[in-house]
Amino acid sequence: MKFCKTYQQYMEFLGHQRPAVDFKNHKKIMKTCSKSSKILLNSTCPDNCPVCDGTFFPSLLDEMSEILGCFNQHAQELLDIHLSSGFRKYFFMLKGSLSGDHNALIHEGRDLVIYALMNAIAIRKILKKYDKIHYSKQGQLFRSKVQVMHKEILQSPWLIELFALHINLREIKSRGAPVLFDGYYVSFKDGKPSLTCELIDSVKINVDLTCSVCLDTVFDPVALTCGHIYCYSCACSAASVNIVDGLKEANPKEKCPLCRQGGVFEDFVHLEELDILLSRCFRDYWQQRLQMERIERVKQAKEHWEMQCRMFMGI
Repeated sequence: MKFCKTYQQYMEFLGHQRPAVDFKNHKKIMKTCSKSSKILLNSTCPDNCPVCDGTFFPSLLDEMSEILGCFNQHAQELLDIHLSSGFRKYFFMLKGSLSGDHNALIHEGRDLVIYALMNAIAIRKILKKYDKIHYSKQGQLFRSKVQVMHKEILQSPWLIELFALHINLREIKSRGAPVLFDGYYVSFKDGKPSLTCELIDSVKINVDLTCSVCLDTVFDPVALTCGHIYCYSCACSAASVNIVDGLKEANPKEKCPLCRQGGVFEDFVHLEELDILLSRCFRDYWQQRLQMERIERVKQAKEHWEMQCRMFMGI
């Protein structure tokens, strides 16, 4: 596995300060299991294989959880520095190692995105190798299960926020100067916008910026834990809650309108950097949508408090 060597060199470059996929351990496990699976050339690995069920997948899942947790934590800290102001921003700068200037934020954000992409490739490679050795599709099935468990790093909403952060900082830094292609951009296909990242040749990530409820560009966007993005008001409508109560009051059993996964509203993420980016890219649309949202929110707020008043008075 040529990538294995590249990945190990990359982690050595980081000084092994962040969680990683233990390629050597997984290859050792698969080598042990492959001795018994050679006689199964035309079949799949047995369901009760102790190596597969008891060692390989649990070990890989633990590593994926650690990698995702590390990435999310560092990404949130970085975004907090950029979005905060005053004393709160000064506090974050003292707490961390970043100075808060645009160059440092761009560099750290890019490093985090590369960390996420390298680990995503590593996991994909190791699962592909697993299926090849076992003549099975258990690796593909495991990856699907991981996505449902929300352990897939490419599903992380903080990855989308880092894409948007980079473009926002780049535009501020390069005002009055030409912007060179650096792997992040907003593109259009069939009139629909998407956020694209092309930092590594073998991985191209496209984030659809069209809300599947209103079928328009997402406004005041939120990401559900399944990875899908909606307008905040559309997400509230899908969760059967009003805007005043908000998504925090959504029933845990409510499902994503697109993938139909349940329990995806509880840990939603407000995509503030993406909101800033879209407001700059689509100024006219943003102003028009802002006026419409204000009218609707005032209407819902009025209805909400009138209902609360009637309940209080027993009417």
